[in-house]
Amino acid sequence: MRVTAIVVTMLLLWLPSAAQRLIENPSLTSHGSMSTTPSSRKPVIAPSYSWRLLSPLGLREPAPLDTLPLNYYRQSVPSMVSSAYATTGNLGGEGMNMIFDERPPMSDFFFRDGLSHWLPSHDKIRYYNTRIPMTLLSYITSGGRETSQERLSGTFSGNINAKAQVGAMLDYLYSKGSYANQAVKNLSWGFSGSYLGDRYEMQAYYYHYNSVNKENGGITDMLYITDPAELQGGVASIDPKSIPTNLSDAHTRVSGEEFYINNRYKVGYWHEEQIDDTTTHRTYIPVSSFIYTLRYNGNKHFFLDYDTEETRKFFEHTYLDPTMTRDYTSNWAVTNTLGVSLLEGFHKYAKFGLAAYVTHQVRGYKQTADTLDRTDPELGLDPFPEGIGVIKPKETQQLAWVGAQLTKQRGSLLRYQATAELGFLGEAAGDIRLDGELSTRFAMLRDSLEIKAFGAFHNEEAPYLTKKYISNHFVWDNDFGKRRRVTFGGEIDFGPSDTHLRLAVSNLQNYIYFGSDGTPRQNSGSVQVLAATLRQNFKVGILHWDNKVTYQTSSNEAVIPLPKLAVYSNLYLLFNIATLNVQLGIDCDYYTRYYAPMYQPATVSFTNQSEYKVGNYPFCNAYLNCKLGKTRFYVMYSHANKGLFGGSDYFSMPFYPLNPSRLQLGLSVDFTN
Repeated sequence: MRVTAIVVTMLLLWLPSAAQRLIENPSLTSHGSMSTTPSSRKPVIAPSYSWRLLSPLGLREPAPLDTLPLNYYRQSVPSMVSSAYATTGNLGGEGMNMIFDERPPMSDFFFRDGLSHWLPSHDKIRYYNTRIPMTLLSYITSGGRETSQERLSGTFSGNINAKAQVGAMLDYLYSKGSYANQAVKNLSWGFSGSYLGDRYEMQAYYYHYNSVNKENGGITDMLYITDPAELQGGVASIDPKSIPTNLSDAHTRVSGEEFYINNRYKVGYWHEEQIDDTTTHRTYIPVSSFIYTLRYNGNKHFFLDYDTEETRKFFEHTYLDPTMTRDYTSNWAVTNTLGVSLLEGFHKYAKFGLAAYVTHQVRGYKQTADTLDRTDPELGLDPFPEGIGVIKPKETQQLAWVGAQLTKQRGSLLRYQATAELGFLGEAAGDIRLDGELSTRFAMLRDSLEIKAFGAFHNEEAPYLTKKYISNHFVWDNDFGKRRRVTFGGEIDFGPSDTHLRLAVSNLQNYIYFGSDGTPRQNSGSVQVLAATLRQNFKVGILHWDNKVTYQTSSNEAVIPLPKLAVYSNLYLLFNIATLNVQLGIDCDYYTRYYAPMYQPATVSFTNQSEYKVGNYPFCNAYLNCKLGKTRFYVMYSHANKGLFGGSDYFSMPFYPLNPSRLQLGLSVDFTN
């Protein structure tokens, strides 16, 4: 019933408005009413396009529409997030990208980081100009009643007129999981809108998300996967749902919302061009613009566990309540940015854009209060670690930055973007952010060669919650210094051979990570990470072979553990049967063995360890992926190699096995009128 209600809601969004029909058929009589004379030609509709916004001033960057025919099936396998992904196993569950070059830095609310792939964010918001209403609906399903996995997602966009657009999004994911006590329920929804006028531009969105994950703490013994006969007196098979887990009554809830509005008022002049004796074409040429951006976001984290016996056994410490765990942490932030810019392209000599801005933020944190008498010996509470006193349950901070931006977004030979930001108030005082990117393109062999260089220097305050935190099982009070990170590298994209090469080098000082005891630590020295990624695709007739190979190395594996080599390979046939586009193949990801992180459910964090290695296991999927008109669908048998080759050590983290084999189905429809 829940899924049915959501489907009905999205179908209602698809119905075009009368205003939209006016855009499609703008012919009017001399009195301003709709003409009843049928048009002799179909209206010419400009192609749809999409874009996203770049921080901090809301520059627009083109983004692809989600209607590509290839690889639609990949979104239903959690391990397919990257070619090396440490995951709790279930779709929608917590995970960490182990390709360091693709991993975003720790955020100010680190509880959200482990679920970030499944949640909306500023970088994922897309704006559309579709001319005619568009609704993209996708539904994937697999498993039986006890292991069902469903995901329904939808995107709607419609133009009010040629300059204004509204949109909506919905993503509902419900998966019981292949193993006991690991069910997931995620619901995200939101709205967006834009107005791109001659003088005034506005782009805005609001989204809300709520993710509830049942935490099982991992299986009790990895032999249930690698050698079940040893634990079961010679019985070599076991139902995955029957494997005992460390926790059975624990839950994580991470929820939040964000509102964002970017306003730009452009100042310029009208340029008139005489078309003929009676017609003059007027074009507004903006010279400079004034920008105001308001952004509000809030996040909440709950960890609940009501099984006292399991809790005592699984967690080393209990600080606040011996009868149950009910941890609560939240933060909020209101950010205002004012900027002024000189626009690129208003004159033939205006080859770049230049902007200056100031940002102010007020933010707050709220944590679990310490309300019990800790001196009462009958409670059996652990004392706080040495040196930790009272941690305030509430904290409010004010921060400010000043910055400048230099951009060149036009031109075929050279494009660049550089941003410099300096913090001068509160915790941000002394923060420095320098980011730059330069790209060029050459014609070569009837195609193009694109070369890109990038670099960054960040000197930033440590996230507040890594310094001060209190909960039932973890408490810390750290005096962390600013984190420093220098990154530089380049990319080469060669069209004729379908080759893409990326090289990145990072030097990290005062890097913050979670130690084996589950608490954050700061490495006082430097760690260097080198990453090289090659994407090479081959094609012979209908046979395609797409590959992505990443080599990475860390100078200190105890601080930043990484698999040395990660490979993703996709071998498939691509052909048409009449109007049906067919992709038939098998793909596989593989990475070398390394000391993968452990998962800590109480803090949604990933802790370093040096006892268990995982990896050296191929995870393969056999699939049939098709597109017919505006409909995409797939049939996939995931983890197809289980029991055939690769062994049985299919863990991406210690005590968290990957899903066993399962048949999966998916359907996506583009309801564009």
